Amino acid sequence: MKDMLVSQAKRLGVVTCRRNEPLKNVVRRMADEDISALVVVEADGSLAGIITRSDVVRAGLTSDSWPEEPVEAYMTANVITVSPDARLAEVMRILLDRHIHRVVVVRQDGGRQVPVAVVSDSDLVCEMADAVA
Repeated sequence: MKDMLVSQAKRLGVVTCRRNEPLKNVVRRMADEDISALVVVEADGSLAGIITRSDVVRAGLTSDSWPEEPVEAYMTANVITVSPDARLAEVMRILLDRHIHRVVVVRQDGGRQVPVAVVSDSDLVCEMADAVA
């Protein structure tokens, strides 16, 4: 399993939002789709950041007007990324070393990073379960 490529283990696709989108939209999508993060993209589809459940909870704690606050006020701009040909062992190491829960899988397109998937620690646990089933 550890030698599998991200592209072999992860269904491609990503749920995105824009940096100027209000947090109320993000919260609704997270709840409706039962996901823990959205990838923030620019108008051209390139990676701008990530907004997580923890970021939204922080917004709710620190701002009474959080529903109208823009995503960019709480998103993480410096996103840890991997390529689709990264091995799962590399992703596991990154998550543990950096104490994070997910990485964004990107492909390079003319100097831009275009998100194609997200791999989370939950995804890795599912892969581990499949490997021992």
